[in-house]
Formats: sequence, C-alpha cells, structure tokens
Amino acid sequence: MATVFVTGGSGYVGRNLIRHLLARGDRVRALARSASAAQLVEGLGAEAVRGDLDDRDALLRGMQEGDAVFHCGALVVEWAPKAEFERVNVAGTQHVVDAARAAGVPVLVHVSTEAVLADGTPILDADETRPVPDRPLPRYPATKAEAERIVRAANGTGLRTVIVRPRLIWGNDDSSVLSQLEHAVNAGRFMWIDGGRYLTSTCHVDNLCEALLLAAERGRGGEAYFVTDGEPVELRAFVTAMLRTRGVDAGERCLPHALALAAATAGEKLWDLLGLRQPPPATRMAIRLIGEPVTVRDDKARQELGYVGRVSREQGLATLRRPQEHAQA
Repeated sequence: MATVFVTGGSGYVGRNLIRHLLARGDRVRALARSASAAQLVEGLGAEAVRGDLDDRDALLRGMQEGDAVFHCGALVVEWAPKAEFERVNVAGTQHVVDAARAAGVPVLVHVSTEAVLADGTPILDADETRPVPDRPLPRYPATKAEAERIVRAANGTGLRTVIVRPRLIWGNDDSSVLSQLEHAVNAGRFMWIDGGRYLTSTCHVDNLCEALLLAAERGRGGEAYFVTDGEPVELRAFVTAMLRTRGVDAGERCLPHALALAAATAGEKLWDLLGLRQPPPATRMAIRLIGEPVTVRDDKARQELGYVGRVSREQGLATLRRPQEHAQA
C-alpha cells in the first residue's frame, strides 16, 4: 500500500484520482483549502490536509513519508487577475516541488494541459516534440507553461518529475467542460464557431487517471506525455452528444472564427484596461482551444507507459446518460 498526496483533491481531476487510488488500496491524503473541500475528500475516504498551495507546513504534512505526489491543483478558469494565476499555477507549483524535495518524496506527477502550446498557431496532430512556445496566450496557458518548466527543472537525483497533458477532460462527475457548456446554452450565450465541424482530441477523466497512475510508476523523469481517448472526433458531434445527456440542445447559432477572435482580442484589451474581474464575453484561449481544431497524439504514452485509454467515448457517454435515465424511470 502506497501513501500518496494529492493537491486539488476536491477538484474534478483530484476527486476522480482519489477514487482510483483508493480502489487500488493506497492511503491518500489530499490538500483541502476549505471546510467544504475537506468534507468532500473525507467523504471519498481520503485524509484531508487543511491548507493552500502556499502553505509549506500543510504541504509537508501531506507529503510526510509519502511515496508519490500528484499535483492536480490549479486555477482552471478563462479569466481572473493575472496575479492570481501566477500565485496558484506558478508559485503554487514551485511550493509543491520544494516541499516534495524537502519531504523526500521520490516521484511527482504534474497535471498539465495542451493549452501550454496555445500561442495563436494551430495545434494539429501535435506530439511532445513540439516545443512549448516562448509566449503562450496569457493567464492560464502562460502560467501552466511556466509550471511545466518548474516541474521539468526539478527532475533529478532524489525526485523524478513527470508531466501528463490531457486534452479536453470530460466524463462522469463532470463539473468542468460539460457544466460550462450547459450553463452557456441555458444563458443564451452559446454559439458554434465556424459551425463546430472540425476535429478535436478528448480525454475521459478515467483515462486521465489511468495515465497518471502509470506516469508515477513508469514515466521518464523530466518528460511530458499527452493522453487522449484515441482518434479525434468532430467537436460539434461530441458536444451535442454530451449536452444531450443533460437534455440540452445547443441550437444552430454560429459565429465566424475571424469575428469571434477579433471580438475576444478586443474584449481582453478592454477588460485589462478597466481591471474587470468578471470574464469578457469571449477570450482568445476559448477561441483557440474550443473554436478551432485541436488534435494531439498520445503514441508516446501508449508506448512508454503502457497507456490504453480503457474508457471509450461510447462508454463514457453511456455513464453520463444513466443519471438522467434513472431520474425518468
């Protein structure tokens, strides 16, 4: 039985990872910023460690005599003050790395994203040989790219660090992509960009958890691994199928890509100028990652980690349908 520490334990990835770790018999501690977060992770069966990513004592308590750290904690939103992204995604990652070294934990697995490649150029059939750009899009992509640099630099004697990059996480217990899409549709703010008939890679949350466990066991130090559900799928067809499980119809409203990108660019400049905290109607990150094709290859994870991606899209959609079907029964 391994002793494992998870940051972001009450988040979407973290709580699903906790379930997988407990299912294989591990002892799990999870960082929890609030009483509600602590209650959630304890309800799953993990031990809550109260604190934040800037709380060195809490990090050290969680990692004490630990066998692995999974760094799932991050600020994953479209818009927030730049300083907040820096505090959580950059400084927070540095704190986790420093604590892992101080605690003597042998391996740290960092949850990253394909967004580290987002600099305005197409992300098509990308693999790990594509370098992280010097200037990714601001806020989330830029700070996650910097977090990757911190994790890579920390790899060495006494600490093996591995990066896992999922693309478009979805699945059971989804409080991320599907919830945001449903909210946008219900608020009348959803529109397909260029019709949405372009390809995207996806990664079911259970497939991501499979990859994270394999990365801790077999991942090469200082390396990154993309993980997906397999072959890309048309974004419109996939989003339509997900929303259908919630009884939601996205409709037919469309916006040309060029217009959407121009509006997002202008909106960000205005919001920055006015110092507004609420997100603008659209962001360049959203347009570049959802409003155009984004496809990545996970051959490296399959070859080096033995990653399979055991949950197919069909199986994943079936588990999303069941709550609705039961409610109707």
